[in-house]
Amino acid sequence: MAHHDLQTVSHECGDCPIRHRAVCARCETDELQRLEQIKYYRSYQAGQTVIWSGDRMDFVASVVTGIATLTQTMEDGRRQMVGLLLPSDFVGRPGRPTAAYDVTATTDLVMCCFRKKPFEDLMSTTPHVAQRLLEMTLDELDAAREWMLLLGRKTAREKIASLLAIIARRDAHLKLKSAKGAIVFDLPLTREEMADYLGLTLETVSRQVSALKRDGVIELEGKRHVIVPDFDRLIEETGDDSDGGYLV
Repeated sequence: MAHHDLQTVSHECGDCPIRHRAVCARCETDELQRLEQIKYYRSYQAGQTVIWSGDRMDFVASVVTGIATLTQTMEDGRRQMVGLLLPSDFVGRPGRPTAAYDVTATTDLVMCCFRKKPFEDLMSTTPHVAQRLLEMTLDELDAAREWMLLLGRKTAREKIASLLAIIARRDAHLKLKSAKGAIVFDLPLTREEMADYLGLTLETVSRQVSALKRDGVIELEGKRHVIVPDFDRLIEETGDDSDGGYLV
């Protein structure tokens, strides 16, 4: 991991905005104290690479604020965005020495990092950490399967609505609010990034966003501030069941 542009930042666990969703969510006081001994924070500027695929990764981390992307580069140089890392998402895999994907900060990013070897040792003696990480891994597997459906079978309009619903639901849960009724959030991705992630052209993304706005499903203030007057209406546009189903 390159350190030349990184800034060390300081946060207290008691003030952490992702405390109730992160890998430490179930930890008791003594377990948090052990985590405190091996953690450090890093901030990255938008566009900065956190780690390159194949590089040695001597840390694992939780996204505290901001958004990052997981990207894979093919042999011929083509790149595909394969995942989004939203606040509370876990980065890295205990037991794996290298990074599987390029991780890039989409927005300004703050990560709560743990030195990998001490974290692996802690997992073996702290059931709450291991249990929570297993839950998060299974949630990620469910989300990946749903994303396969989205990319393979959904229409362009359903893809856009699904992405908006994912971000809106996560934002609401981080704020300890119910994903019901009217929801307001800031879209962390540009139209180009949305197109890359969804396998669409920029023109298609812009056209479908405009159509959702015209039909009253969403309202926009500028390009990033999104108002969803009725979250159930947005879910109807995703093609999913009414329970929303994934990436909570």
